[in-house]
Amino acid sequence: MNLKRWLIVGAAIIVAGGAWTACKKRSKRGGEAQTVSAMEGPIEEAVEATGAVSPLNRVEIKPPIAGRIEKLLVEEGDRVKVGQILAWMSSSDRAAILDAARAQGPEELKKWEDSYKPTPIVAPLSGVLILKNVVVGQTVDAGTVLYAMSDELIVLAQVDESDIGRVHAGMTTSITLDAYSERTVEGKVFDVLYEGKNVSNVITYGVKVRPASVPPWFRSQMTANVRFIVARKDKAVLLVSSAVRDSGVGPKQVRVLAPDGTSALREVKTGIESGENVEIVSGLEAGEQVLVSQGKYTPQKAMASSPLSFGPPKMGGGSSRATGNGGSRKSSASSSGGPPPPP
Repeated sequence: MNLKRWLIVGAAIIVAGGAWTACKKRSKRGGEAQTVSAMEGPIEEAVEATGAVSPLNRVEIKPPIAGRIEKLLVEEGDRVKVGQILAWMSSSDRAAILDAARAQGPEELKKWEDSYKPTPIVAPLSGVLILKNVVVGQTVDAGTVLYAMSDELIVLAQVDESDIGRVHAGMTTSITLDAYSERTVEGKVFDVLYEGKNVSNVITYGVKVRPASVPPWFRSQMTANVRFIVARKDKAVLLVSSAVRDSGVGPKQVRVLAPDGTSALREVKTGIESGENVEIVSGLEAGEQVLVSQGKYTPQKAMASSPLSFGPPKMGGGSSRATGNGGSRKSSASSSGGPPPPP
């Protein structure tokens, strides 16, 4: 009997020792600190938004009369000047006369073409044609859109109301299109709209951005991603943001590693933040080593009981919640030898 008891005690010591060693190793790993270096490089703070390529002024060109399209002189993508003839059309009367003359022969047709001139379709402004909506021979009325044109293409971005206060006219931006994500175009903000839009309880404001030069691959309604550059430095002392300790009260600090292996807290002043990195304005030089804490190990709660512990086993798996109050009263009465209490 004594041998069996000692075997159980030995097994309990081995299990407890293994658990303590594992916890110690995990605690040591969780408390390790990573070393990073402050380095010199560019940093920028930006507001990001999405939008679309849009015409600054979009004009739809419609015929002055009802009739038939006789000739189209321009195509989508062509740049035209104000007053330039884009197409020729016949009125409904002229179209009927020409059809009748055509049946009588070429000479009769030419006579009526010379005496009954077609109607020109003229560009109302200078710009780029972004839509051709008709073909030769098509019958149109005064409400038919023949062409749509834009004086210039811009990017209209939708900025969240929480960020709109940081966006202003004259701001430098970088633009990328989903269709050409590897190409970046610079631009500048020239207008911030006064009326916002409410979409699913999110308020956004339109911001107009003019590209420095409109690339040939820009197309109206293409999805655009815009970065509004709030601040930028080409040469700054940078540190990962997680290395800076900020309690919200008092100055910010970093733990600097000395050449002899010791470390000490040092106050720093920060500047531009870009998410992953932060600019160190003062208190740290490029090349210095800083410790970044990886967090501490939090041990789990100890078990309420061990299957190797001595003593009478608890009923219901040792949990009064599992057995209920009646189970607890029954266990207590059984150990005292008295009659069970009334339910």
